[in-house]
Amino acid sequence: MEKGFLEEYQEYIRKTGDRKALYKAVAKEYGVQKAIYPGSFIDISPSLVIPEVNYIDNFKGAIRFFKQMDGIQNYIEQHKEYPEASKIAFIGQDYTEPLEIGQVDLIISQYAGFVGQETKRYLKPGGILLCNDSHGDATLARFDADFELIGVVSGNNEIEEGELERYFKLPKEKPIDLKLVKDKMKGLKYTVAAENYVFRKIS
Repeated sequence: MEKGFLEEYQEYIRKTGDRKALYKAVAKEYGVQKAIYPGSFIDISPSLVIPEVNYIDNFKGAIRFFKQMDGIQNYIEQHKEYPEASKIAFIGQDYTEPLEIGQVDLIISQYAGFVGQETKRYLKPGGILLCNDSHGDATLARFDADFELIGVVSGNNEIEEGELERYFKLPKEKPIDLKLVKDKMKGLKYTVAAENYVFRKIS
């Protein structure tokens, strides 16, 4: 028997961890109303704390999951933490291909490649990129003139905005090889690291 979306979603967050508190902290701090989540798979937690979210994924499991949109929408409406009606959309395509969407306040990048680089055109000036460095996305953003590192998010989902110069430094002050990051699609082992990083688009 095929699993319903709710059972599948709950099983997913049991395995990967529930990132709702992370999304809530960022949305609250930066006044996020509209977000995109490229490479989302079936993580619908952002919609519990952000009124409008576009999920983008070409994985068959994600496409199958979001076919149950009526049920997903009802679940979000019953559990959301904001007064507005929720707006949820799903685009079943590769996020590196052109997307027919407007500009947003937030891009979410979690374990899905170089999301920030590929989709920054959809982020409004002053908008936020939330990313980890699992695949090197945070490293590329750190050395991208379009972005400014403005915070890190600790394990307890608190945003820290001080002493940011400590991050993205290699042992013995070795130079950072961005080509290696791109080729291997993997973050580097820095002397100080955070679970997630917050960047602001400055151009």
